[in-house]
Amino acid sequence: MRRLAILTVKDEGAFVLEWLAFHRSIGFTDVLVFSNDCADGTDLMLDRLQEMGLLAHVPQAGPFPKGPQWAALNAAEGHPLKTAADWVMPLDIDEFVTIHLGDGSLDALLAAYPQATAFALTWRLFGNGGVIGYEDAPVTTQFTRAAPPGMVWPWRASMMKTLFRNDGSYARLGVHRPRQPDPARLDGQLWIGGTGAALPARYFRTGLYTQPSPEQYRIAQLNHYALGAMESYVVKCGRGRANRDASTFDMSYWVERNFDTVEDRSVAPAAARAAPLLAELRADPVLGPLHDRAVAWRHTRFKALMRDEPFRALFGRLLLTAPTRPMSPERLAIFLHHARRAAAETVAPPAGD
Repeated sequence: MRRLAILTVKDEGAFVLEWLAFHRSIGFTDVLVFSNDCADGTDLMLDRLQEMGLLAHVPQAGPFPKGPQWAALNAAEGHPLKTAADWVMPLDIDEFVTIHLGDGSLDALLAAYPQATAFALTWRLFGNGGVIGYEDAPVTTQFTRAAPPGMVWPWRASMMKTLFRNDGSYARLGVHRPRQPDPARLDGQLWIGGTGAALPARYFRTGLYTQPSPEQYRIAQLNHYALGAMESYVVKCGRGRANRDASTFDMSYWVERNFDTVEDRSVAPAAARAAPLLAELRADPVLGPLHDRAVAWRHTRFKALMRDEPFRALFGRLLLTAPTRPMSPERLAIFLHHARRAAAETVAPPAGD
């Protein structure tokens, strides 16, 4: 059974080996990676990994009117690995599929729900943990504190990404879920959420969020290490957004993700299983030096950005800002009151507009 992960990267060479070793170890048989405009040698690392048979690499050249990630997903539609895959999941370099069944593998997940056609894995937002300087160490061991389950706001705390059966039920790939469903195939769909329960039929057509619940990570979650060290976040801001060309990050992005409310080390067994492959990749005579080059590039890039006042000011704000706390019930009630009132007052445009 072929399970395909699709990844888009730019200047992420320092993180590629950990991400690849982890996802190969949990059961992704194929990895399709698109790179664009890399200055840190990520593309060279991907070329070497392709030579080793561990992934397929497709370099992209801009411009990207809708962002490089959308260009990559459109290109992936016709790739032989996508055609041959039984299961497909687009992922980002800061996302790690974490399964809480059996041995933590895709095999365990699929065996537990043999009739499932899709798994909606909810993000678990991992905070910065007060780490200032970027270090060359696995993100899965550096950042171990996260948002609690069941958090209603920010909405992205319940945002999902989808591992789906590649059986023709959907015509197009999407960042968070497959798109353009075939109406004739929808009756046979069975989408499973992180609670282990079947999702309502509306998810067959649309939906980017799962219902907040204390049990929303019971069988699986998608660890989202979106921030990393403060220095690394500044470098990320200097790069821009993968699915929004020329769009930058800011403090709102940071504040809506920087939760350190609870400790979560549930990824540790899978990371330990991936460690031998990661060590093997780091020892490769080509990959090892390229990895070190990417790490050095990241340090150099941060120093260069510190010469620019807007990025220096951003770094100062990161140093000033305490970890984000979930809203109290009282504050959440105030926020939801305004959200519901706004929704009720929204007037649909006249037909034909």
